[in-house]
Amino acid sequence: MPPLPPQTLATWALALVLNGGLIALAQRAPLLTKAGWVHAGVLGTVLWGCLGWRGWLAVVAYLALGSLVTRLGFRRKQARGLAEARGGRRGPENVWGSALVGAVLAMASVLVPPPWRPLLLLGFAASFSAKLADTCGSEIGKRWGRRTLLITTLRPVPPGTEGAVSLEGSLASAVGAAAMAALMAALGWIATPQAWALVTLVGLLATLAESVIGATLQQRLPWLSNELVNGLQTLLAALLAMGSAAALGGGLLALGRAAAQGGGLLA
Repeated sequence: MPPLPPQTLATWALALVLNGGLIALAQRAPLLTKAGWVHAGVLGTVLWGCLGWRGWLAVVAYLALGSLVTRLGFRRKQARGLAEARGGRRGPENVWGSALVGAVLAMASVLVPPPWRPLLLLGFAASFSAKLADTCGSEIGKRWGRRTLLITTLRPVPPGTEGAVSLEGSLASAVGAAAMAALMAALGWIATPQAWALVTLVGLLATLAESVIGATLQQRLPWLSNELVNGLQTLLAALLAMGSAAALGGGLLALGRAAAQGGGLLA
């Protein structure tokens, strides 16, 4: 596991200044709303302060990849009424719906004893693997899905229906989960091939579970917004990853030792 930055005033001052400057430069990019950029700056400061540049870069890469996927086939999705609002720009609710669980795990990792950190950071990786899987599946499925089925009944439904899945979207979800897991491995947050496979698998499973929630609870509970469902999805992925790793017992200790010695699967 990469060393975490010292929890000093200088560390947090650097995190605040760097993120403030970067957000000021990036605001013209058509990725987030103005308020979304402000909240992204807060998120980036938390991640840099807790995990250093590797944690910050992992989430910046997720936001960039997610925004890129959202814009694929955007005109066609817009013409069919399936495109994200605001021209695909994400707001504060999207930032925290995607990243709140990861941010909490990042903060917790600096508070727990060192032997527990690999477990929490595995959950951190899994939460973003699940979210990129969801974004890829949803955006690719809406644009290129040939046959869209409701996950609970397998009956055909229009693209964009809550709880709808397609073969193309599901394959895109698997690719998104694997890609985000690979990025986390390259940055040192995942230590072994087994951990990469686990993060990829739970990312895909949590995405399918989110579709089930969309087809059932979200239809009945008006207050259950997409952002809340996203938060539930990332929480489920983190809990599945951490629970599975904890159930391995000694395997978790091996995970921590491998990360400390090698800096990650792809280092």
